[in-house]
Amino acid sequence: MKRVWTQTLLLIALGLTCLHANAAGDGMADTGVTRGKLVITGSSTLAPMIEQIGKRFQVRHPGVQFDVQTGGSGRGISDAMAGQADIGMASRALKDNESTLYSFAVARDGICVILHRDNPVQALSNQQVADIFTGKITNWRQVGGHDAPIVVINPKESFGSVDLFNHFFNIKYSDIKAQRVVGVNAERFKALIDAPNGIAYVSLGAAERQVTANHLPIRLLPADGVAPTTKNIRSGNFPISRPLLLLTKVSPSGLVKEFINFALSAQVTDIVEQYDFVPYLD
Repeated sequence: MKRVWTQTLLLIALGLTCLHANAAGDGMADTGVTRGKLVITGSSTLAPMIEQIGKRFQVRHPGVQFDVQTGGSGRGISDAMAGQADIGMASRALKDNESTLYSFAVARDGICVILHRDNPVQALSNQQVADIFTGKITNWRQVGGHDAPIVVINPKESFGSVDLFNHFFNIKYSDIKAQRVVGVNAERFKALIDAPNGIAYVSLGAAERQVTANHLPIRLLPADGVAPTTKNIRSGNFPISRPLLLLTKVSPSGLVKEFINFALSAQVTDIVEQYDFVPYLD
């Protein structure tokens, strides 16, 4: 059975966190009783948000240090299972052979297919996406675009988005015919900008941020006719969505438990929303 805390236990944990926070004073640092270093590894989607949550945690607990490292969900899961990280980060649901881990969902996210803004294609069917990534469609004119070869940009297999994408479009990683294989979301954005005839998929929240804040020249494509927006993830309408998880090898205690409780609490809802993710406590 997958070890996931029940809502009742979560509420109890959060209540203890609030009591501790109140004892320390609203927004004030504690007396230094909480000390130590947390090594947190895994999903590049989660890492920036967890770093910000860690900084806020340090305001109350200046004696705590954080070492947040990326490398994909696969690394976060394997590091947590091997005890090489205090906390793993994964941006996908756990598989049956990973269910011995304790998992804590801090937010929801979706992934979306992206094209360069100059590509005239406005939408693709699920079958067209599958056929493009598996090499059955190789030119944009086959789907109503320019006469130009399609450059398939695919992430390395260890990333959490891979399982979600492959499952949704019913394809195997080994069947994908990629011209470029890259890593984290930032690398996928860069690869697409460098190859305007490319196609890739990324975290929906990260893509929205890049378009809104940095005016990145990309277009987010709908899935099953549903617009790729945070609002649609929140409502449950966007079909390609996933949990964002913190993972531990054993039941959390001490500093690990205190930080996870904090990351699950309403004290960081604004940080979760800042990254265009959907909080579970909303």
